[in-house]
Amino acid sequence: MIPSANSTPLSILRPPYQDHDRIPVTGGKQQLRESGRRPGSVLVWNLRNGPNAQDGEIVRDRPGGLPLIVVLPETTEKLGDAAFLRLLESVRPLGLLPFQEDPATQDLVAILRQPPEDLAAEVTDYLVWRGIPLDRETARLIRKTIALSAELRSISALSRSLYLSRRALGRRFLARGLPVPSHWLQFGRLLRVAIRLQSSEDSVLSVGYDLGYPDGFSMSNQMVRLTGYRPVEVRQFLGWEWLLEAWMKREADTGGLAPDLTEEFLANPAPRRQPLPSMRAVGRAVGDSERKAVG
Repeated sequence: MIPSANSTPLSILRPPYQDHDRIPVTGGKQQLRESGRRPGSVLVWNLRNGPNAQDGEIVRDRPGGLPLIVVLPETTEKLGDAAFLRLLESVRPLGLLPFQEDPATQDLVAILRQPPEDLAAEVTDYLVWRGIPLDRETARLIRKTIALSAELRSISALSRSLYLSRRALGRRFLARGLPVPSHWLQFGRLLRVAIRLQSSEDSVLSVGYDLGYPDGFSMSNQMVRLTGYRPVEVRQFLGWEWLLEAWMKREADTGGLAPDLTEEFLANPAPRRQPLPSMRAVGRAVGDSERKAVG
């Protein structure tokens, strides 16, 4: 008998996001590497039976660009064990859902469509999670660039806002083997386009005008050049992490990343490994809370 998506702790939801587009994860990390990297996919971890070490390893080592939604156990509100919170933090979930035996597909889609509260911070945190080495100053510059992409259109304006000359700003990124500042600014704008397209029914043309592009054609060309995807595809494939992965891979392929970063990024599709909290402690916390609930 073939297991269903709601009978396994882990499942993948893929476009076009219908109930039959959810598939159970029974092949572990290999299955995620083969099918989990499709644009717009999301990994769902249902903790109705509590976490275990094997699932935790699979979730932690999932490919970059595959966001995670966690469905909390029924008694989570009674959990006081810090290991449970460390577990959730270590796997970097995109969103949390309250306990459901079988989470509704529309609830999962709603989380995917939800714009980040702080896009600049999310992008910077993702890069660190993904294994891109960022010192404090570089992280600050990237975060400011993504934040300023909401209103700035040129690298000259960006340099003035960062109180650096264009040459000095470029040298900082070049010295760290990262894409040039103008590409960060352009991608920040395109990321906002993607989020707007996914969270509204506005036309590509109106979104482009609102975000400072002279026309939809210019915006589409820039998106294809930087990421390889067109606006219509970005609207269909929900989420933004996969688009960031596509851009970074494009930069790696075209020499925008230093050779050592390119080798690391392309050879290791999973985020940097970090130790998980003790699953035994997490499982014990879940079990204790369940016994208290019964008592």
